[in-house]
Amino acid sequence: MTPTPTPTPTPKALQPLSLADADVVVALFREGAAACRSAPCRRGSIDLVRAPGRLIATGDLHDHPLNFKKLVEAAGLGKPDPAHLILHEIIHPPNLLNGVDYSYRALARAAALKSEFPEHVHILLGNHELSQIMGAGIVKDGVRVVEAFNAGLDNVFAERGPEVLEAIREFVLAMPLALRCECNRPDGSRGVDILCAHSLPGLAMMQRFDPSVLSRDLTPQDYEPRTGAAHIMVWGRGYDAEQLEDLVERWGINLFILGHEKAPSGATLVPPNAVVLNTDHENGVYLPIDLSDPPSASQAMQRLVRLNDDAVFSS
Repeated sequence: MTPTPTPTPTPKALQPLSLADADVVVALFREGAAACRSAPCRRGSIDLVRAPGRLIATGDLHDHPLNFKKLVEAAGLGKPDPAHLILHEIIHPPNLLNGVDYSYRALARAAALKSEFPEHVHILLGNHELSQIMGAGIVKDGVRVVEAFNAGLDNVFAERGPEVLEAIREFVLAMPLALRCECNRPDGSRGVDILCAHSLPGLAMMQRFDPSVLSRDLTPQDYEPRTGAAHIMVWGRGYDAEQLEDLVERWGINLFILGHEKAPSGATLVPPNAVVLNTDHENGVYLPIDLSDPPSASQAMQRLVRLNDDAVFSS
C-alpha cells in the first residue's frame, strides 16, 4: 500500500491572520525585526548567501497580494530545499479604499514570512518603507502615500495606531540594505557575484555616498534624507554604465538586480550589468537564479518568469 504523502504546511504568512488586532500586528513586526537582525545570513548592513542554492529575485511589490502568494509558492517556502526569496517596496499600492491605504497588512505578512524563514527570506529596505517611518512626503499618482498609510493605521487601530507605527519603524530599521550572493561554481572557481538591492545611488549623488556602507552596520545617520548612505542608495536613479563599472570595482559585483524604477514590460536592462525588475503590476516578473550557474545581465533578461501565466515576456 502506497503511503499517503505528508501535506506541506502552508506558511503562516499565507494563512488567515488577525491583522486588525494591534497585539497580533505589533508582535509580527517585532518578530520580523528580530529575525532580520539575528538571521545567520546577516552581515552588517546586508544579507549574504553563497552557492549552492536557488534565488527568486523580485522587484517592487506595492501590496500585490496575488503576486505575493505566487512568489512564496515559487520559492517553495515550507517545502524541502526552498529558494531564497527577495521582497522589497512592499507598501503603498496604486489602488486605495476611499483614499486610505491598508498595506500595513502586506508588510505584516512579510514580517511573518521573515520570522518563519529567516535564512531564506530577505526583505530589503526600500524608499517607500524608509519614507513612511521618517515621515517624509511622497506624492505618487496624486496621492500623499505616507498620509494615506497613516490613515489606514488610524482607521483600524485608533489610539493604538502610533504603537503599531513604532513597531513598523522597528521592522524597517532592521531591514538589510541589500542581498549579496557569492556564486562559486561547483568546481570551486569563482562565478558571478550578484547584488540585489532596491536601487543604487544616482550619478549626481555619488560624491556624497559612502560606498563602505555595505561592509559595516547601519547608523542613524545613514537614514538621513539626502546625506545618509542608506537614503541615497534606496532613492537612487539615473545611474549609468560608467557608474556601474565603478561599483563593480569597489564592491566586486558582476550583476545588479534592482527595483525602484518603472518597467512597464516587467524588466529593463541597464547596460552593462544591471537588471531592473517590477513585480507589482499585470506584467510583473521574477527572476529565478541557480546560484551555481549565475546569469549575465543579458542572460537574466531571457530567464524571466511572468507572474501572469497568460502573458509572454517581451523586452
